[in-house]
Amino acid sequence: MYSNFKEQAIEYVKQAVHEDNEGNYSKAFPLYMNALEYFKTHLKYEKNPKIREAITQRLIEYLRRAEEIRAVLDEGGPGPASNGDAAVATRPKSKPKNGGGGGEGGDGGEDPDQAKLRSGLNSAIIREKPNVKWNDVAGLESAKQALQEAVILPVKFPQFFTGKRRPWRAFLLYGPPGTGKSYLAKAVATESDSTFFSISSSDLVSKWMGESEKLVSNLFQMARDSAPSIIFIDEIDSLCGQRGEGNESEASRRIKTELLVQMQGVGHTDQKVLVLAATNTPYALDQAIRRRFDKRIYIPLPDLKARQHMFKVHLGDTPHNLTESDFENLARLTEGFSGSDVSVCVSEKIRSPNSVLSASLTMKGH
Repeated sequence: MYSNFKEQAIEYVKQAVHEDNEGNYSKAFPLYMNALEYFKTHLKYEKNPKIREAITQRLIEYLRRAEEIRAVLDEGGPGPASNGDAAVATRPKSKPKNGGGGGEGGDGGEDPDQAKLRSGLNSAIIREKPNVKWNDVAGLESAKQALQEAVILPVKFPQFFTGKRRPWRAFLLYGPPGTGKSYLAKAVATESDSTFFSISSSDLVSKWMGESEKLVSNLFQMARDSAPSIIFIDEIDSLCGQRGEGNESEASRRIKTELLVQMQGVGHTDQKVLVLAATNTPYALDQAIRRRFDKRIYIPLPDLKARQHMFKVHLGDTPHNLTESDFENLARLTEGFSGSDVSVCVSEKIRSPNSVLSASLTMKGH
């Protein structure tokens, strides 16, 4: 039955392209949108990953074209260029970073204590525009596909996710340690052209005990000021363990409460702030915190093909005489290795000639 959705989508696309080529943009736009609706429904049932990827790419192309046409229709200007360069939406200006009003200048709008916390926050977080592409992440195809549909599309094409079709705002990446959860989060930020805020839960607790809940609030405010943005919280289990445990402090409870409040706000008001968190032990998370993550994505150990690719990536341009068969054997011998394990393995081996050279020089008296 689900194949009917795809057939209907293709039919709408044919009609939309025809009207588009004829310059009838007011007719082409709703036809594109109808096609996108059917493609989106088809993706829910399609199991073949290659077909899903192909449809997703088509969906992005048609959605981009529909966005160009809509921009022109709203402005009442000439038709959009066929290469998609004519209608480029401008990003809204971010709010003033000093926390003051919207007027020019805005001097002195921030409380001194707030300024101190912001300054401290800058030393505790990594704020960057990463440059990690999907292709840089070896393997994890199902995880990348899920993030593509759940994160990238809503950020790039927000008009498609309206009404009851709200995009997810909080994602929990869980799985064994060393599988590339942090690296994958950077790839998401790159692909969605978002500012990346990365903070470790352990650093937050150890450095800012007593003021951590205020720091959490300021972190989310900084993300709003830099929207579109992604907040990545690593090792969230060390910050948000089960409540009621004997070793839980009052400060820890306040942090959890503040995080719950801020994440609730992200889900309802902040349309351009996403929260990504990583944990190796999802079962150790507080239940209320876990429920805030409406999308949970498992990051498994790399499979044979991914490990084979990792060995090549980590070797880089280091001279070697390994063949494709050698890489296959290495991948087969490292069953159960994480991406971090493969990296350490390669690093040790490419440094082993240094040890031999050092021993040789010592024996010669150099």
